[in-house]
Amino acid sequence: MPEERPTKLSQMCTVPSLFEQDAKGRIGADLPDEPSDTGEHLAQAIPAHLLRSGSLPIPELSEPAVVRHFTRLSSRVLGVDTTFYPLGSCTMKYNPKVNEVAASLEGFTHVHPAQPQSTVQGVLRICYELQEALGTLTGLPAVSLQPPAGAHGEFTALLMIRAYFEDRGESQRREVIIPDTAHGTNPASAARCGFVPVALKSSSRGRIDPKQLADLVGPQTACLMITNPNTLGLFEDQITEVAELVHQAGALIYMDGANFNALVARVRPADCGADLMHINLHKTFSVPHGGGGPGAGPICVREFLRPYLPTPRVEKTEERYCLTTNHPKSIGRVRSFLGNVLNVVRSYTYIRQLGVEGLRDVSGHAVLNANYLLALLHEAFEVPFGRRCMHEFVLSATRQKHNGVKAMDIAKKLLDYGFHPPTTYFPLIVPEALMVEPTETENQETLVAFAQAMLEIARLAEETPHEVTSAPRTTPVDRLDELAAARNPVLVWPQNPCEQT
Repeated sequence: MPEERPTKLSQMCTVPSLFEQDAKGRIGADLPDEPSDTGEHLAQAIPAHLLRSGSLPIPELSEPAVVRHFTRLSSRVLGVDTTFYPLGSCTMKYNPKVNEVAASLEGFTHVHPAQPQSTVQGVLRICYELQEALGTLTGLPAVSLQPPAGAHGEFTALLMIRAYFEDRGESQRREVIIPDTAHGTNPASAARCGFVPVALKSSSRGRIDPKQLADLVGPQTACLMITNPNTLGLFEDQITEVAELVHQAGALIYMDGANFNALVARVRPADCGADLMHINLHKTFSVPHGGGGPGAGPICVREFLRPYLPTPRVEKTEERYCLTTNHPKSIGRVRSFLGNVLNVVRSYTYIRQLGVEGLRDVSGHAVLNANYLLALLHEAFEVPFGRRCMHEFVLSATRQKHNGVKAMDIAKKLLDYGFHPPTTYFPLIVPEALMVEPTETENQETLVAFAQAMLEIARLAEETPHEVTSAPRTTPVDRLDELAAARNPVLVWPQNPCEQT
């Protein structure tokens, strides 16, 4: 029988909460007894019914206690600076610290976006040169850096597609074809832009079937949204035939650049037929990823779509960089000011540091590491779509499920080995999916250690399944009841946390 689970919140966490450390009279700051002139002025400006009449119900602690509390909590965090983070399709790779140094320079952090353009020429130059670099790498020369995330880049590109066809008098083109191996946000982005998503089922090879595509594309089609490599980690090897079908029907091809890190400096999406794409700077070009942002998802488009790019645009006239807004066909602004400029600085630093040959090494090692790891694991897990991949691959835990061990159980057990789990249950076309992306920044020793952990879990799933289904056991908070947590979330800390069950 499984051992009894802890029921009290104080039993489940090895770091006591600040409320549990509360002791009357302890302080971490020496505040004046009387309000200052500024405080009195603010109090007068606030309506009386909004002023607090009693003291705040906050814990009383010394400064060392607060510092130690948050330092202990920080040691519990799994991230790319502490462990292997093989989150498929998200490229959670180590980011060189020199990028952070560059982005923290006063010339970037102390400027104001409303300053006169003559005083921010350095910032505008970096934006312009990054636009040029991304245009060269993609073969799509017209670039906007405004979108703050990948999904927002999709949204922006689809707004441009809608504007383009309305400008041509083809407003009947309202269908967007989306393969089942595309990035997960594509259908939502299409719907938000007023399009009708049309699903395209993949072939038995895990790729687009041109024959099935031919049955869907027509005068009602606005574009095909394609992720290449797709979310199975496979290159669409019939992409030129696919592009020809779409273009013959008068439609466009939007390429989701979520997996561009497998192609950078080796394959230009424009040469594959793409008319528009977004790039996740927070993936391919080494901007920190996760934690809610901020990210960056620039869009790159063909020259005939330049008129529809967002404004303002960063342009160069002789030796001066400027922002231009006089573009009548533009879809307008999609982000405040110039977007997340400090992320632009990070990516600019990364690209300038590596150069073209360095970026080729990035994509080459991303693909090499994924194939090496797949070769170590393919005998212990089902591999639905072959034993060769690009930068990531998808395993299936269907073999382990026969013993009651699901993909989520395997993911949780990995925490006991100190590894962040891979993506689970995506893409949806693979049952019990485990989507692994090792990235180019991991060394052989790390990949072998991860593979050994996965192989050990596969052995446990066969011999002693309970050791997997009851995991994790070594983390500060062990296995939770996810269903109960979703149905009965605790969103407010209790007045007396030790009494909560």
